[in-house]
Amino acid sequence: MGNFQPVEWLKACAAAFQFLTRIPVRLQLDYDEALFRRSAVFYPLVGAVIGLLLLIAAKLLGAALPPAASAVLLVGGWLAVTGGLHMDGLMDTADGLLSHRSRERMLEIMKDSRVGAMGVMGGGWMLLLKAALLYSLLADSVHPEALDYLAIVPIWSRLFLVYAIAGWPYAREGEGLGRLFAAVSTREAALATILAVVLTLALFNPLQMGVGTALLHLLTTAALTAIIGILAARWMAAKLGGLTGDTYGALNELLEAALLLGAVAWGFYMQ
Repeated sequence: MGNFQPVEWLKACAAAFQFLTRIPVRLQLDYDEALFRRSAVFYPLVGAVIGLLLLIAAKLLGAALPPAASAVLLVGGWLAVTGGLHMDGLMDTADGLLSHRSRERMLEIMKDSRVGAMGVMGGGWMLLLKAALLYSLLADSVHPEALDYLAIVPIWSRLFLVYAIAGWPYAREGEGLGRLFAAVSTREAALATILAVVLTLALFNPLQMGVGTALLHLLTTAALTAIIGILAARWMAAKLGGLTGDTYGALNELLEAALLLGAVAWGFYMQ
């Protein structure tokens, strides 16, 4: 954190919101390597804002509509706040990786703006899964406190994106965002982890649930994120010789679904 420049870090925070969401941030930024590298630190903060918006919407919808209708509307809101960025990546990744072609051909397929059968099936399955999991969180059969995990899920899925960017090579070397992604290092990942832990503990409220319980939830969330994320990233990188922007989106979607599933399982067990 030497030579700390507050204005540059504020720009980086704004860049993270511009890059990952459709939340209006009216600021003209020059996306160079330094700005993009710093912006990765704030990915968990972006996730926290998304999570809180979703949680507020879930509680308002749950008070006015049945769980099924609320869940479907909530999925739509989730897509809207991100502009479908990660879902698009999941669909392109499904088209490429599930084509069982050569590495070069898979990368070509993923770059194609058209969506194939595997992409449609993968995206449709993910939307159905998220709707079902949100329905479960809103239903009476799951402990009501499980819904609060909705605010935590986007924090950790986006934290892992920083590790994915820093930990695996970019499969399209020299292309597009590859140069910017290459600037992100383990230093940014470590800073993002600190931010994710602080945000998570703040949302879990250790004073209310107890320090031990809050830490247990934190460690469980971190472990699930790491296990699912690393396994998925390794499989994708083995197929493609690295990761791409599309696979980052796919990783985010897979981790959100896995963490939601964990919240549902915990809520069902505690009911």
